[in-house]
Amino acid sequence: AHAKSWRKLKTMVHCSPFVVSFKKLYPWVQLAGHADHFQAGEYGKLLKKYCECEQQCLEKLMNDNLRPFVPGYYGIVQQNDQDYNLMDDLLTDFDSPSIMDCKMGSRTYLEEELVKARERPRLRKDMYEKMVAVDPGAPSRFHKKSDGTCNTSFKKTKHKEQVMEALSDFADGNTQLLRSYLQRLEELSSALETSEFFRTHQVVGSSLLFVHDASGLARVWMIDFGKTVPLPPPQTLDHRTPWAEGNREDGYLWGLDNLIQIFGDMLQDVTSP
Repeated sequence: AHAKSWRKLKTMVHCSPFVVSFKKLYPWVQLAGHADHFQAGEYGKLLKKYCECEQQCLEKLMNDNLRPFVPGYYGIVQQNDQDYNLMDDLLTDFDSPSIMDCKMGSRTYLEEELVKARERPRLRKDMYEKMVAVDPGAPSRFHKKSDGTCNTSFKKTKHKEQVMEALSDFADGNTQLLRSYLQRLEELSSALETSEFFRTHQVVGSSLLFVHDASGLARVWMIDFGKTVPLPPPQTLDHRTPWAEGNREDGYLWGLDNLIQIFGDMLQDVTSP
């Protein structure tokens, strides 16, 4: 029998300012739903469809103190006339792992995308939906609607208790797993606070990948840097200030603070008499 794996496909659970998205198990799961973007590499490596933005981020991250929290990066390789970024397969050390992809931050689009969407005669429907998801009041400031109407029911924020329930389900209520994840998140938070890369980049659409298996091994990594872009110097972000158009704040640490709080509360719940 397989080790206890978390195989349920769950709907998106929104808990502003982060989104927890539960996925089925795949052979390689830095995939975030894009299986066609990945190829198996050799010796614990993964080929991910080339993205210049991600390549530049990973190259910089190899020399940053966030290095232990991101996939190792080994440059560009070509396969069947397609360029790929070669990186560590983060699942190599796990046996029948359970996996969770947690989208971080308060928005999933770059400000530049917002400007482009506004300039078009018809507002892109997906951008409109993303805006509503992040801030139900946003479309009223947008002036243009995708179909002339204003529908704010695209996505609903779930209560903290529902997120805790989903995370507890993912960790099977295992105290040791919760402790391991909490410790890893706290270490990541400390590294982010002192990271030169993080201070000088807008981190949008990036995820935290949570992985554990029946042996008790549990890790968390930052993945998906296709929309992580450098700030125009000398601007820096604190990643906690609420986003207002023009300030480029992404809410990443705000989300991480909440995540750490939730894991701490869950641990208290399962260990209190």
